[in-house]
Amino acid sequence: MKLVNIGSGNLVSADRIVTVVSPESAPIKRIIQDAKEKGMLIDATVGRKTKTVIVTDSDHIILCYLTVEKLASRIGDGAAVRFEEDDNE
Repeated sequence: MKLVNIGSGNLVSADRIVTVVSPESAPIKRIIQDAKEKGMLIDATVGRKTKTVIVTDSDHIILCYLTVEKLASRIGDGAAVRFEEDDNE
């Protein structure tokens, strides 16, 4: 499993990320509002301005304060943390 640091010690499974987008467009704002109403919104901004919206395969919406470019580079390079599942359990 590959975990991506999305800031402030928060990690997201890279395998579960569907898309990473900017929060500026009206459709994304509607997606955020719908997720909030359904209880599927995770705010990982720790009080900072939302610069990135992460959509997961479980329909959770994660708000992040990192830029899209910064988060994409963390997903694509060695900044992610790999965890190997233990077969002994």
